[in-house]
Amino acid sequence: MGLQCYFGGTTIQTLKLAAIPASSRFILKPISKTLVLNSFSRHNYVNCPQRNPFKLLVRALSATAVQTAPITERLDNEVVKPQWKAAIDFKWIRDNKDAVALNIKNRNSNANLELVLELYEKMLAVQKEVERLRAERNAVANKMKGKLEISERQKLIEEGKNLKEGLATLEEDLVKLTDELQLEAQCIPNLTHPLVPIGGEDSSTVRKMAGTPRDFGFPVKDHLQLGKELDLFDFDAAAEVSGSKFYYLKNEAVMLEMALVNWTLSEVMKKGFTPLTTPELVRSSVVEKCGFQPRGDNTQVYSIEGSDQCLIGTAEIPVGGIHMDAILAETQLPLKYVAFSHCFRTEAGAAGTATRGLYRVHQFSKVEMFVLCRPEESESYHEELIKIEEDLFSALGLHYKTLDMASGDLGAPAYRKFDVEAWMPGLGRYGEISSASNCIDYQSRRLGIRYRPSEPTPAPPRKGKGSLAPTQFVHTLNATACAVPRMIVCLLENYQQEDGSVIIPGPLRAFMGGLELITPKST
Repeated sequence: MGLQCYFGGTTIQTLKLAAIPASSRFILKPISKTLVLNSFSRHNYVNCPQRNPFKLLVRALSATAVQTAPITERLDNEVVKPQWKAAIDFKWIRDNKDAVALNIKNRNSNANLELVLELYEKMLAVQKEVERLRAERNAVANKMKGKLEISERQKLIEEGKNLKEGLATLEEDLVKLTDELQLEAQCIPNLTHPLVPIGGEDSSTVRKMAGTPRDFGFPVKDHLQLGKELDLFDFDAAAEVSGSKFYYLKNEAVMLEMALVNWTLSEVMKKGFTPLTTPELVRSSVVEKCGFQPRGDNTQVYSIEGSDQCLIGTAEIPVGGIHMDAILAETQLPLKYVAFSHCFRTEAGAAGTATRGLYRVHQFSKVEMFVLCRPEESESYHEELIKIEEDLFSALGLHYKTLDMASGDLGAPAYRKFDVEAWMPGLGRYGEISSASNCIDYQSRRLGIRYRPSEPTPAPPRKGKGSLAPTQFVHTLNATACAVPRMIVCLLENYQQEDGSVIIPGPLRAFMGGLELITPKST
């Protein structure tokens, strides 16, 4: 239960941490402690309650979205009822378990394949027994339709009663087994693109290197020192108000955030993307369908206690949900969105100078690109997304490298992922500023997003089916156009001058009222 307190007719609803697997290297290891934040909602004094086996693996491991009951919690050995059910081909997984196991290993996933297979065999056995009892029950019912002696009829009634009771128990067991099987199987990750390097993060390969590090000729300051001297942010006050890893932006830093957002939106919109702002609270089922885990031991997501809602860690989640359970016309594709939102991440386990200041924070603004397209087009759109990112960063004069991320660093949803790391001279290293992922149909099968091809099926239509082509699942892709705090780190550290001032990159000046230079404040 959330802590219920009242301030002037306002109920405080408790925020607690819930788990989400790391799909991006923005996310680190979990912390052990529970962090509680308070979210205000206005209720007046009311108590608020992967032929190529890996190609087939997509079909086997993906999931169709089906809405079911609200969240229930696991009590002792009780099985949690899944909110939605995945159309997983368990027979294929059993028949191709070596390929599935290898994919799980390569992706460093904690999915328990042996348990999935064990539960599947148990489910088949119970299902077979249920079908046997149903057949016996039907046979008894048919016998009772004829003329019978009273004693014979009574015997059949008793037999039917016993069959009914036994069947009810088995059907209950079957539901529990099916639910547990669903929960375990949904942990199995997406398949992996054949060109993805196999291994951990260190096995990732460089696709592109752009620009060169600047030769400063004077001692380089990090963004924290620059920000303090230029009066651009306040971490101390934010720590008192909200806790560590929160911040206030001040003065030109506020203008710089707005400029980055508006410039990025205007540039991406030129590529045919529809702008969006999104909800920042979403149902946990939508988080799950996008391939993340909002509950568990690895605490990476803020969830609202007493509800099925979470704060978003990326706009990918609410944008992915826009067309949930929809059948789109092929003429509508591709759908290309660029969304602005605030993002909330626990960033658990982060420590040290590499994560100081704005580099790793709990709350930040971000501009995210999201594409829904036909399956044969997703690889080309993946290239388009990474090019947009690279063009944006080149326009800002950044020195960066683009990486083809290794299998162990993909997270659950991505089929292939490219990361962009920019040189941050104050930190003395490259830091991730963006990523672009092709999730193929992993998310759309879970979210239930399909499209109907324009060309009718060549086969003769079945009775009552017309000549409509069968639906197919779209492919989804996501890419970060601008993660504001890390962009501010890059710009402050790369554009600092010997006198302590910072030059505003040319593309942003029109969005900052013509300001060209951030200078120290006079005392």
